[in-house]
Amino acid sequence: MEYLIGDIVQTKKPHPCKSYQWEVIRVGADFKMKCLGCGHIVMLPRTKFEKAVKKKIEK
Repeated sequence: MEYLIGDIVQTKKPHPCKSYQWEVIRVGADFKMKCLGCGHIVMLPRTKFEKAVKKKIEK
């Protein structure tokens, strides 16, 4: 699946703030995501990102 900056994705496991939704803010070999619940930003390698994401919700 192709992901673009600004996409909203749902993860398989919740963030500690209980939110499942993240906004993609960087795409490449690494992905940077921002939690829509608390605003926390994390950076993951592409392989971990693709395993963690359940589905793409919207652009």
